[in-house]
Amino acid sequence: MDERTGPDGDVLYLSDSTERGNKGPFRIVYADAETSRRWGFFCTNCESFDTAVDSMGRIQCNRCANFHKAEEWDAAHE
Repeated sequence: MDERTGPDGDVLYLSDSTERGNKGPFRIVYADAETSRRWGFFCTNCESFDTAVDSMGRIQCNRCANFHKAEEWDAAHE
């Protein structure tokens, strides 16, 4: 796992596990090296931690608009 300094100055750990995005993959981020505390996602397209996830599982980078569509969705939510 790669170590990076997060937005608050804390050390964060980037997993090799990814979620596909339309501009580049999102790497899963953990707050500890043991991967017991999931922190969020890292956009590999613009190298930013500034991402958002909604209740449907969509991931979007707030800097470059890279996004990952939800794996499963219900048309009633549209």
